[in-house]
Amino acid sequence: MSASLTQTSTKTSSGKPGKMMGDRLLLQIIGYTVLVLLAVFCILPFLLVVSSSLTAETAIVEKGFQLFPTDFSTNAYHVLFKYPKDMINAYTVTISVTAIGTLVGLFLTSMTAYVLARKDFKWRNVFSFYFFFTTLFSGGLVPWYLLMVNYLQLKDTLLVLILPLLMNVFYIIVMKSFMSSIPEAITESAKIDGAGDFLIYRKLILPLAKPALATIGLFIALGYWNDWYNALLFISDSKLMPLQYYLYRLLGNMDGMRKAIMQSGAVITSNNLPTESLKMAMTLVATGPILLAYPFVQRFFVQGLTIGAVKG
Repeated sequence: MSASLTQTSTKTSSGKPGKMMGDRLLLQIIGYTVLVLLAVFCILPFLLVVSSSLTAETAIVEKGFQLFPTDFSTNAYHVLFKYPKDMINAYTVTISVTAIGTLVGLFLTSMTAYVLARKDFKWRNVFSFYFFFTTLFSGGLVPWYLLMVNYLQLKDTLLVLILPLLMNVFYIIVMKSFMSSIPEAITESAKIDGAGDFLIYRKLILPLAKPALATIGLFIALGYWNDWYNALLFISDSKLMPLQYYLYRLLGNMDGMRKAIMQSGAVITSNNLPTESLKMAMTLVATGPILLAYPFVQRFFVQGLTIGAVKG
């Protein structure tokens, strides 16, 4: 009797781990399959953009956008880089603005978040309300334009491309949530050793906040890299045009030329006006560099967002 019970319990205990292993394997197969499908769905539009940028304009007009180029042509890139000095200058302006704005914005955002996360700062609720209030109401476009142009005298300067995007309240809130998760014992022990607030912030808080810094830094860099609206409002000097605004004006000029040619009754050829393929080439030129920078901060990206969102 006891032997049969022992055999039954052995079978039950031995069968349970096997079932768990089978369920785990099935879950992994389903998970990896879903991830592969999602990756394919994400890659296909990018491949379509690359293929369309290398397709002749006549083929796009006749057959539409295709995943593989049927009539290979680099005419769009020839038109895009027809004036290489202007393109290089636009890249230089964008890279400079992105680098300076990201570093300064990250420094100010992290400092502000650290102060607001300190429980011994008695005015932190007042300042938190002030920052939050600015997300609900604004002065409007006309007062903002008058402030930038008439009072601050920032028209046609690089500062007018940097200052408007320098600080974002949402980024401050995320960074504050992340820094609130850092144990207070770290700062208290540093104070006992005689460290000041800025030394604690620089030596202890910043190294521990690397995931949040990488995440917020990527968001700030994307904002500067994709910004064209501020250049539209405040930049008239061609030497200060960022990449996005330069491409925006180039596409506008192409559309204007197409309409003028159609009104004159002349025939539009794909050799001088590759409008559709030019749009795809512009997409690659504008997004390529920032896509190359993303893998370097990817390992911090998820960790920074999850910790900053869960802790509060």
